[in-house]
Amino acid sequence: MNTSSKKVRFHLPDFTRHAKMNLLLVSMMKNMPQYFYDNIEIASFYGVFPPSLWNGGRTVGGATCDEKYIKNILSAFNGQGIPLRFTFTNPALKEEHLKDEFCNMVMRLADNGMNEVIVFSPLLEDYIRNTYPNYKITSSTCKRIVDPAELADELNKDYHVVVADYDMNNKFDILEKLPHKEKFELLVNSSCVPNCPYRSEEYYQVGLQQIAYCNHIKKYPGKPFRMSDYSDVTVTKNINCPSGGRSIFDSKKCTHHISPDAIFNKYLPMGFNQFKIEGRTANRLFLIECYMYYLIKPECRDEARFMFLHNLERNGIIRIDM
Repeated sequence: MNTSSKKVRFHLPDFTRHAKMNLLLVSMMKNMPQYFYDNIEIASFYGVFPPSLWNGGRTVGGATCDEKYIKNILSAFNGQGIPLRFTFTNPALKEEHLKDEFCNMVMRLADNGMNEVIVFSPLLEDYIRNTYPNYKITSSTCKRIVDPAELADELNKDYHVVVADYDMNNKFDILEKLPHKEKFELLVNSSCVPNCPYRSEEYYQVGLQQIAYCNHIKKYPGKPFRMSDYSDVTVTKNINCPSGGRSIFDSKKCTHHISPDAIFNKYLPMGFNQFKIEGRTANRLFLIECYMYYLIKPECRDEARFMFLHNLERNGIIRIDM
């Protein structure tokens, strides 16, 4: 195990759906540090407060978060010194969407110099930079930048972090030549197939669906949302997702998978220390196993898993004793 003093910085999902579980994880890291790798830290929890029209990557619904709830979540995570990073990566945004009341309220409430935003749309990026200059800006993996020259150019721009396309994970001839490796974030546990031909189109369709959902709940509060009701939001090509699965075990079969051993012994010595664990719309079992795999020392995983599950049940977050 590499003993570099440079911290491995993990970006984890999610601060709404998985808020209680993730706060318990933070508490466990502080109170039971013997379970965890020595030189890791949580760099952020990423996600959105529903219903965020600017959201992208995954369609996020759920109950509307009010101002009190948003302030409580901000206090809970920021109070631990951990930023929230908003996934405002909708590629289908237009000028009219920039004034969305809910998203702007979130930006005002979280505008304390600690929190961050992930962007895809140049339109939204310019708006945020001009309207909310205190936010650190991350360039999204949704851009799918795989050309080495374009990737180097992106890293030279004024971004706090650039999240790589997972297809770059094992292109070591390219990775070793990149500038600003400390800004380069790698997605470690994707279970999507390499070079997925549908990914960019799916991001766009997710963006359209997110806009349709947010407009629907404004116009028809309490009425279930059905995509079939919106003829203007149709899949422009048949997306037959070839993903290999949705567990950490499926992820391990992918060529772009990054193991904990590779993080510490290969990527960290190269200068990379930013790593993203995906799963903001995943179930808790998926995330628990990902946390055990990436954050916990191998010899401690069984005991740490038991303690984590025990505390999740004791706090009413999951139910095990049926």
